[in-house]
Amino acid sequence: MSASQKEPTDDGGTAATTKSETNRLVARVAVFTRYFILAPTIGLAVAAVVMTGVAVVDVVKLTGEALSAQVEISKLVVGFIEVADVFLLAVVLYIMSVGLYELFIDDNLPLPAWLVIHNLEDLKEKLVGVVIVVLAVFFLGRVIESQEPIEVLYLGGGISLVIAALSYFSSRVLEGGKKE
Repeated sequence: MSASQKEPTDDGGTAATTKSETNRLVARVAVFTRYFILAPTIGLAVAAVVMTGVAVVDVVKLTGEALSAQVEISKLVVGFIEVADVFLLAVVLYIMSVGLYELFIDDNLPLPAWLVIHNLEDLKEKLVGVVIVVLAVFFLGRVIESQEPIEVLYLGGGISLVIAALSYFSSRVLEGGKKE
């Protein structure tokens, strides 16, 4: 039977009509269900705001301690490095929130070019970059406050393996997918 011929069905319609109606229904469901992504998008945005607020409070506390000379310089450095880590985590949460919104809800947000995300690979690439920086900042904080050199060595080895894997993933998998 050719594509132009229609097979009769029991209800007097045609198989092509039924298939077309099914396709339209599936399309409507897909369009509607993409709005379920608003829940994680809003959740991630709220988490980013909360983490930013927590970090700002920590900056104020650390600044007060520094001005009153109630803290050693090494503790102050570690404190500010940890605050930087929290701020970076807030940035990761924000990028994920905006990225999910762009991917599922509205791809035409007025954003800076570095934050424009058109596909899942773009989001993964941005996250890999920020995660590497978060790991590096975390490691720096541990190096400064650690009393055990072997602990620093193990932590550095573990983090370097994760960074190497993420770098490989980014260069081979993500960049390879863009070329195709």
